[in-house]
Amino acid sequence: MNGVERAVEQHGEHTAGGAAAHGLFSVVIPNWNGARYLPTCLDSLRRQTYPALEVIVADNASADASRDILARDYPEVRLVALGENRGFAGAANAGIRAARGEIVALLNNDTEADPHWAAELAGALARHPDAGSAASKMLLFDQRDTFHSAGDAFGADGLPANRGVWQKDVGQFDREEYVFSGCGGAVAYRREMLDQIGLLDELFFFSCEDVDLAWRAQLAGWRCIYVPTAVVYHHLSATGGGVTSSFYTGRNTIWVLAKDVPGPLLLRHGRTMLRAQARIAWQALQAWRGAAARARLRGQLAGLLGLGRMLSRRRAVQASRRIAIAELERLLEERP
Repeated sequence: MNGVERAVEQHGEHTAGGAAAHGLFSVVIPNWNGARYLPTCLDSLRRQTYPALEVIVADNASADASRDILARDYPEVRLVALGENRGFAGAANAGIRAARGEIVALLNNDTEADPHWAAELAGALARHPDAGSAASKMLLFDQRDTFHSAGDAFGADGLPANRGVWQKDVGQFDREEYVFSGCGGAVAYRREMLDQIGLLDELFFFSCEDVDLAWRAQLAGWRCIYVPTAVVYHHLSATGGGVTSSFYTGRNTIWVLAKDVPGPLLLRHGRTMLRAQARIAWQALQAWRGAAARARLRGQLAGLLGLGRMLSRRRAVQASRRIAIAELERLLEERP
């Protein structure tokens, strides 16, 4: 019996036992050479209290022992083996397409989930039918009193940000509340919402693909609920980051503006957004000898050169808007 069959059978058993509210919860883990981190992540999923869990690893043609570890030690996990590195977005989409859950969560391979993580996310989505996604409370793996993300925000300067990043956890983010989005490293999506708005945009490859999805969700009227009791510990940028992250972040923040931000908001905040991009470019020029700084500049240039591809998608995205501009305006975070 494979992992999916076992999960589906388990789901049926719990339904027959009177827990019909527990729909199948799928966890998709994009992986690329993450053998060092996978056991910690998968062991934490074995400890989940949610009664009907399906775990899928979508592997981007890893050259390390990732697939051997799965075959040897985690027979319950379903492997989606990709023949090439399709980035976070491509692997996530492959896993989502293979998943059978009513809720589909994305989870980074370099994380450890609290035993109640899946149950808390599912419970929040049940309490908030207007929410199409649920954001986790993400803390640093090696500094478990420090935030990586308490849900994500989007600024009037056109830049996404992790709420609370680097802050000590002293209870300031202990309230369940609506936020702009969840960090793609630990977020749950309703299948119903994904069926409506589509999956991650694979042109983004790595970085901001979750921000693009969040914009499409908000435009279509789906909210995101932050769940402080759904805790995940994250090795920040353990299997990504550096030059790669700098390039794609530089490119994709521009693509998000071109594709997703409605015209009235671009008119209202365009100067602030342009100043933010210019500031980033100037800071990168000042640090020119650094590889990450040069990659950020290359990313910004690639973003400008690729605007045509995003603008061609913009019309369909903006046509999907079901929410007033004033509501979207309130989602934007004002920054100094």
